[in-house]
Amino acid sequence: MAPRPASPLFFFGAMSPYSWFAAERIERLLPDARWRGVFAGAIFKASGRVSWGLTEEREGGMADCQARARAHGLGPIRWPEPWPTNDLLIARAMTFAERSGTPPGQRAATDAAGARAMRDGAKALGLAAMRLAFLDGADLGEEGVVLEAGTRAGFDVDEMSDALSDTDIKDALRRATDDALELGVYGVPTIIIGEEPFWGDDRLDDAAAARRSQLAG
Repeated sequence: MAPRPASPLFFFGAMSPYSWFAAERIERLLPDARWRGVFAGAIFKASGRVSWGLTEEREGGMADCQARARAHGLGPIRWPEPWPTNDLLIARAMTFAERSGTPPGQRAATDAAGARAMRDGAKALGLAAMRLAFLDGADLGEEGVVLEAGTRAGFDVDEMSDALSDTDIKDALRRATDDALELGVYGVPTIIIGEEPFWGDDRLDDAAAARRSQLAG
Protein backbone atom coordinates (compact mmCIF):
# COMPACT_ATOMS: atom_id res chain seq x y z
CA MET A 1 0.00 0.00 0.00
CA ALA A 2 1.29 3.44 -0.93
CA PRO A 3 2.10 5.73 2.00
CA ARG A 4 -0.54 8.28 2.94
CA PRO A 5 0.33 11.78 1.66
CA ALA A 6 1.65 14.18 4.26
CA SER A 7 -0.95 16.22 6.11
CA PRO A 8 -1.87 19.62 4.68
CA LEU A 9 -0.13 22.59 6.28
CA PHE A 10 -2.25 25.57 7.31
CA PHE A 11 -0.15 28.72 7.69
CA PHE A 12 -1.98 31.57 9.40
CA GLY A 13 -1.31 34.90 11.03
CA ALA A 14 -3.25 35.70 14.20
CA MET A 15 -3.75 39.35 13.23
CA SER A 16 -5.18 38.42 9.83
CA PRO A 17 -9.00 38.43 9.59
CA TYR A 18 -8.78 36.27 6.48
CA SER A 19 -6.76 33.74 8.49
CA TRP A 20 -9.55 33.79 11.06
CA PHE A 21 -12.22 33.07 8.44
CA ALA A 22 -10.23 30.10 7.18
CA ALA A 23 -9.48 28.88 10.71
CA GLU A 24 -13.15 28.77 11.62
CA ARG A 25 -13.94 26.58 8.58
CA ILE A 26 -10.88 24.43 8.04
CA GLU A 27 -11.78 21.81 10.64
CA ARG A 28 -14.74 20.76 8.49
CA LEU A 29 -12.95 20.86 5.14
CA LEU A 30 -9.43 19.75 6.07
CA PRO A 31 -9.64 18.10 9.49
CA ASP A 32 -6.12 16.63 9.22
CA ALA A 33 -4.44 19.97 8.51
CA ARG A 34 -1.46 20.86 10.66
CA TRP A 35 -1.72 24.42 11.94
CA ARG A 36 1.39 26.62 11.71
CA GLY A 37 1.23 30.12 13.15
CA VAL A 38 3.66 32.50 11.46
CA PHE A 39 5.16 35.95 11.98
CA ALA A 40 3.26 37.70 9.21
CA GLY A 41 5.43 40.80 9.50
CA ALA A 42 8.47 38.78 8.47
CA ILE A 43 6.57 37.14 5.59
CA PHE A 44 5.56 40.57 4.30
CA LYS A 45 9.09 41.92 4.63
CA ALA A 46 10.61 38.98 2.74
CA SER A 47 8.23 39.51 -0.17
CA GLY A 48 8.55 43.32 -0.18
CA ARG A 49 4.93 43.83 0.88
CA VAL A 50 2.97 45.37 3.73
CA SER A 51 -0.42 44.51 5.19
CA TRP A 52 -3.32 45.85 3.15
CA GLY A 53 -4.50 47.39 6.42
CA LEU A 54 -1.68 49.91 6.10
CA THR A 55 -2.47 50.88 2.51
CA GLU A 56 -5.16 52.72 0.57
CA GLU A 57 -6.97 49.37 0.33
CA ARG A 58 -7.76 49.49 4.05
CA GLU A 59 -11.32 50.79 3.87
CA GLY A 60 -12.39 48.44 1.11
CA GLY A 61 -10.63 45.51 2.74
CA MET A 62 -12.33 46.09 6.07
CA ALA A 63 -15.72 46.27 4.36
CA ASP A 64 -14.98 43.01 2.55
CA CYS A 65 -14.01 41.39 5.84
CA GLN A 66 -17.26 42.48 7.47
CA ALA A 67 -19.23 41.00 4.57
CA ARG A 68 -17.31 37.71 4.78
CA ALA A 69 -17.77 37.53 8.54
CA ARG A 70 -21.52 37.85 8.11
CA ALA A 71 -21.55 35.30 5.28
CA HIS A 72 -19.66 32.80 7.45
CA GLY A 73 -21.99 33.37 10.39
CA LEU A 74 -19.24 34.83 12.56
CA GLY A 75 -21.00 38.05 13.43
CA PRO A 76 -19.74 41.61 13.00
CA ILE A 77 -16.02 42.17 13.44
CA ARG A 78 -14.98 44.38 16.32
CA TRP A 79 -11.71 45.75 15.01
CA PRO A 80 -8.82 46.15 17.47
CA GLU A 81 -7.58 49.69 17.88
CA PRO A 82 -5.03 50.12 16.46
CA TRP A 83 -5.03 47.45 13.77
CA PRO A 84 -2.80 46.05 12.43
CA THR A 85 0.02 46.23 14.93
CA ASN A 86 3.22 44.22 15.39
CA ASP A 87 2.45 40.49 15.54
CA LEU A 88 5.84 39.36 16.87
CA LEU A 89 4.68 38.48 20.40
CA ILE A 90 1.68 36.47 19.28
CA ALA A 91 3.88 34.69 16.72
CA ARG A 92 6.31 33.70 19.49
CA ALA A 93 3.37 32.51 21.56
CA MET A 94 2.20 30.42 18.60
CA THR A 95 5.66 28.86 18.39
CA PHE A 96 5.51 28.02 22.08
CA ALA A 97 2.02 26.57 21.65
CA GLU A 98 3.00 24.40 18.72
CA ARG A 99 6.02 23.04 20.56
CA SER A 100 3.99 22.44 23.72
CA GLY A 101 1.26 20.43 22.02
CA THR A 102 -2.15 20.07 23.60
CA PRO A 103 -2.71 22.73 26.31
CA PRO A 104 -2.78 21.37 29.87
CA GLY A 105 -6.28 22.79 30.29
CA GLN A 106 -7.58 20.58 27.47
CA ARG A 107 -5.85 17.29 28.21
CA ALA A 108 -8.80 15.86 30.12
CA ALA A 109 -11.37 16.79 27.48
CA THR A 110 -13.40 13.99 25.90
CA ASP A 111 -15.92 13.87 23.10
CA ALA A 112 -19.35 12.22 23.22
CA ALA A 113 -17.83 8.86 22.29
CA GLY A 114 -15.37 9.01 25.17
CA ALA A 115 -12.29 9.46 23.00
CA ARG A 116 -9.79 12.21 23.72
CA ALA A 117 -11.03 15.26 21.87
CA MET A 118 -8.16 17.73 22.02
CA ARG A 119 -6.82 20.41 19.76
CA ASP A 120 -3.12 20.72 19.19
CA GLY A 121 -1.40 23.73 20.64
CA ALA A 122 -1.25 26.00 17.58
CA LYS A 123 -4.90 25.35 16.79
CA ALA A 124 -6.05 26.02 20.34
CA LEU A 125 -4.10 29.26 20.71
CA GLY A 126 -4.79 30.38 17.14
CA LEU A 127 -8.55 30.20 17.52
CA ALA A 128 -8.48 31.82 20.97
CA ALA A 129 -6.26 34.66 19.76
CA MET A 130 -8.18 35.42 16.58
CA ARG A 131 -11.53 35.36 18.36
CA LEU A 132 -10.11 37.66 21.03
CA ALA A 133 -8.89 40.04 18.34
CA PHE A 134 -11.85 40.11 15.97
CA LEU A 135 -14.80 39.45 18.28
CA ASP A 136 -13.56 41.26 21.39
CA GLY A 137 -11.47 43.91 19.65
CA ALA A 138 -8.32 43.18 21.68
CA ASP A 139 -4.87 44.21 20.42
CA LEU A 140 -2.63 41.16 20.00
CA GLY A 141 0.35 43.49 19.91
CA GLU A 142 0.03 43.78 23.70
CA GLU A 143 1.62 41.11 25.88
CA GLY A 144 -1.34 41.06 28.28
CA VAL A 145 -3.71 40.26 25.44
CA VAL A 146 -1.43 37.50 24.15
CA LEU A 147 -1.37 35.95 27.63
CA GLU A 148 -5.15 36.24 27.89
CA ALA A 149 -5.42 34.27 24.66
CA GLY A 150 -3.12 31.66 26.20
CA THR A 151 -5.32 31.47 29.27
CA ARG A 152 -8.45 31.01 27.15
CA ALA A 153 -6.69 28.26 25.18
CA GLY A 154 -5.78 26.39 28.37
CA PHE A 155 -2.05 27.09 28.58
CA ASP A 156 -0.02 27.83 31.70
CA VAL A 157 0.25 31.61 31.47
CA ASP A 158 3.52 31.77 33.43
CA GLU A 159 5.18 29.32 31.05
CA MET A 160 3.91 31.28 28.06
CA SER A 161 5.11 34.56 29.53
CA ASP A 162 8.62 33.14 29.95
CA ALA A 163 8.53 31.74 26.41
CA LEU A 164 7.95 35.17 24.86
CA SER A 165 11.54 36.16 25.62
CA ASP A 166 13.12 32.70 25.39
CA THR A 167 16.01 32.39 22.93
CA ASP A 168 14.99 28.91 21.80
CA ILE A 169 11.50 30.15 20.95
CA LYS A 170 12.90 33.12 19.03
CA ASP A 171 15.20 30.83 17.04
CA ALA A 172 12.37 28.37 16.38
CA LEU A 173 10.19 31.18 15.05
CA ARG A 174 12.94 32.28 12.66
CA ARG A 175 13.27 28.72 11.38
CA ALA A 176 9.50 28.42 10.99
CA THR A 177 9.45 31.64 8.97
CA ASP A 178 12.24 30.37 6.72
CA ASP A 179 10.39 27.07 6.26
CA ALA A 180 7.19 28.88 5.29
CA LEU A 181 9.00 31.03 2.74
CA GLU A 182 10.68 27.98 1.22
CA LEU A 183 7.28 26.36 0.78
CA GLY A 184 6.02 29.37 -1.14
CA VAL A 185 4.04 31.10 1.59
CA TYR A 186 3.54 34.61 0.23
CA GLY A 187 0.81 35.76 2.59
CA VAL A 188 -1.70 34.39 5.07
CA PRO A 189 -3.67 32.26 5.16
CA THR A 190 -1.89 29.73 2.94
CA ILE A 191 -2.58 26.01 2.76
CA ILE A 192 0.02 23.65 1.33
CA ILE A 193 -1.28 20.48 -0.32
CA GLY A 194 1.67 18.39 -1.43
CA GLU A 195 3.88 21.06 -2.95
CA GLU A 196 1.05 23.36 -4.09
CA PRO A 197 0.24 26.51 -2.09
CA PHE A 198 -3.30 27.87 -1.88
CA TRP A 199 -3.20 31.47 -0.70
CA GLY A 200 -6.27 33.19 0.68
CA ASP A 201 -9.47 32.40 2.54
CA ASP A 202 -11.24 32.12 -0.80
CA ARG A 203 -8.92 29.22 -1.82
CA LEU A 204 -9.92 27.00 1.09
CA ASP A 205 -12.44 25.02 -0.96
CA ASP A 206 -9.87 24.58 -3.75
CA ALA A 207 -7.35 23.27 -1.22
CA ALA A 208 -9.91 20.82 0.14
CA ALA A 209 -10.66 19.58 -3.37
CA ALA A 210 -6.93 19.12 -4.03
CA ARG A 211 -6.60 17.12 -0.83
CA ARG A 212 -9.48 14.83 -1.81
CA SER A 213 -7.87 14.28 -5.20
CA GLN A 214 -4.52 13.60 -3.57
CA LEU A 215 -5.99 10.98 -1.23
CA ALA A 216 -7.99 9.36 -4.04
CA GLY A 217 -4.88 9.02 -6.17
